[in-house]
Amino acid sequence: MENRTCCNHQLPEGYVPEHHKEANAAYDHFLITSETLSLDKACNLVRSDSAGAISTFEGTTRNTFNGQRVIRLEYDAYQPLAKTEWYKIVQEARAKYHILGTSMHHRIGRVDVGQTSVIIAVSSAHRADAISAVHFLIDSLKVRLPIWKKELLDDGTNSWKQNESIDLDAHQPISH
Repeated sequence: MENRTCCNHQLPEGYVPEHHKEANAAYDHFLITSETLSLDKACNLVRSDSAGAISTFEGTTRNTFNGQRVIRLEYDAYQPLAKTEWYKIVQEARAKYHILGTSMHHRIGRVDVGQTSVIIAVSSAHRADAISAVHFLIDSLKVRLPIWKKELLDDGTNSWKQNESIDLDAHQPISH
């Protein structure tokens, strides 16, 4: 039997590592909810004995923006399209990085100052892939997902924020 390598490990012929499979709900978790988010839950969904790293991003509501006091954020989403687009993004991440599992949890509705609005967790055999994949995934989410944020300020004004303009081509694959 011929062996080949992946992520610096010997693999038997015919074996396809989990991180080379298509994005799917068994390894890639997607949640949009009005409930409080849990970093532990997101991490546990991507935990694997094959993983040497779990990298995370936790976005929280800060109390100021451009010198103005923020009271809270309110999020809305078109969930069916967000889920479809998320799996496309995950597939792109899988093509760039050797990842085992992903988890994206996003709040909708009211998110007060200090509360978590988004969590991304990625597991991989090595830290460089996990860290780079998290960066790619949060940037892609900000650009491509139909999730909208309204900022409510202490002066009584509010505004819906547009999706960010980010150069996603700047994210390069990692060579092993």
